Amino acid sequence: MAKVTSKLQVTIPKRLADAYAIAPGDDIEFVEAGEGIRIVLSGQRARTVLSTAERLRLFDAATERQRRRDRVSGVTRPGDGKGDRGWTREELYDREKPS
Repeated sequence: MAKVTSKLQVTIPKRLADAYAIAPGDDIEFVEAGEGIRIVLSGQRARTVLSTAERLRLFDAATERQRRRDRVSGVTRPGDGKGDRGWTREELYDREKPS
């Protein structure tokens, strides 16, 4: 958790700075977002405003890429109808208790 200093400055936690490649000297914006605040790297704001159709197109493309990776690696996902995980949900609750 970060604290606000007397000069109204905030330190970004290292794990978040590393995850989003935020470096000293980078410009960031604080944007109102309903009941909260979003921190946006300067220059990325225009990229994050996508139409619903564009977001759906990107989602479908990402889903298809994941399906191709899964086919190559032989991974099956629950509900895809391709594999059996070797147990059912009901079996999780019907197991006998150890003696």
